[in-house]
Amino acid sequence: MADEPLADQPGVRPVLATHERFQGHVWDVASDEVDLGESGVVTRDYLRHTGAVVIIALDDQDRVYLVRQYRHPVGAECWEPPAGLLDVGGEAPVDAARRELHEEADLTATEWHTLVDYCPSGGSSSETVRVFLARGIAQVPEGERHERRDEERDMIGAWVSLDDAVEAVMDGRVRASSAVVGLLSADRARRDGFATLRAADAAWMRPEATRLQR
Repeated sequence: MADEPLADQPGVRPVLATHERFQGHVWDVASDEVDLGESGVVTRDYLRHTGAVVIIALDDQDRVYLVRQYRHPVGAECWEPPAGLLDVGGEAPVDAARRELHEEADLTATEWHTLVDYCPSGGSSSETVRVFLARGIAQVPEGERHERRDEERDMIGAWVSLDDAVEAVMDGRVRASSAVVGLLSADRARRDGFATLRAADAAWMRPEATRLQR
């Protein structure tokens, strides 16, 4: 280990059977009987997720664009970066990020990089998330803006200084995982002069999505 870089390793174990427990509007719940070899066979329940993208839109004044959206499971209106599911078959993650930035923030960007990848809850969900850093920001013309519906209809958007946003995370005032991971990684990248950013299409280790379209 001392001579190798720290890195997660692919290591899928044999699945003897899969039981579909619940099929929802956005994601499913499954139970897999997993062969762990000498450790025996175990049953693991998990949420089968398509994966998602998050966009940290950073302007020339070191401000980030955040949206406040109602999140029913946690009973709160949470400040988060624009984000969305990878639920369009064949769509590249960076293209999904462009689409979500347009739809949720009425913004476009000319410069895209991979900021960080993470698994929000690897013990109970197959969800993996890629956070993009978007720069070269411009407004979408009024006549080309997306008509937001359902819970997105009442979203509030705001430009916030990156320093203030990071402080809100560290104070516990902003708790959404996309905000915590995205804002702290953006702050780290800025401190490094953005020298460690990866390409927008950088390799991404994630499970194969089984339900991309509804």
